Amino acid sequence: MHKFDPANRARLLSDERRRELDPLNFLPSNGLSSGMCIADIGCGPGFFTLSAAEIVGADGKVYAIDTEELMLEELKKRNTPGNVTIVQSDEHHIPLEDYSCDFALLAFVLHEAKEKGTFLNEAKRLLRVEGRLLLIDWEKKVEERGPPFEERVGMEEAASLVEASGFIIEERGNLTSSYFTIRAGRKEEDEQDGGQD
Repeated sequence: MHKFDPANRARLLSDERRRELDPLNFLPSNGLSSGMCIADIGCGPGFFTLSAAEIVGADGKVYAIDTEELMLEELKKRNTPGNVTIVQSDEHHIPLEDYSCDFALLAFVLHEAKEKGTFLNEAKRLLRVEGRLLLIDWEKKVEERGPPFEERVGMEEAASLVEASGFIIEERGNLTSSYFTIRAGRKEEDEQDGGQD
């Protein structure tokens, strides 16, 4: 599977990327708000993490989760605020409690997962009953930037995977010509007393 090379991590923090996809606008418009707990799964060097920390504020919490130590080391250099907890994980096991988050962000990481269904199930495990999944990934097309065509997961395939993992899709669409987004919540039958705080 194609994995982003941590040696190119500075590219993930470019001004060009921020102009195209500004987390301070994008995350609130997709439901992230003050006081929430968000799992930024595959956070890299923190492109979304620091904006999420600003949005959720002092009463909220951000779990910055990645498998790559180099990515997390880069994030640590960026003066992460006190409401950010950095978590190194395996691809298919995140060391957080069940029902611990209101929001799970999967930004450009689904296509990298070897077992995509298992990966999505792990994200769901972290979410409270009313929690929301927000997925962003590369559209299935040939272009110079981004992962190779054969490694990409298009919106239709991603939507099927999300639904198969026990989510109900609330909204999906193209963010740009290169990116699509899917926002989803848990199916009602997945609701359990354990998800209530």
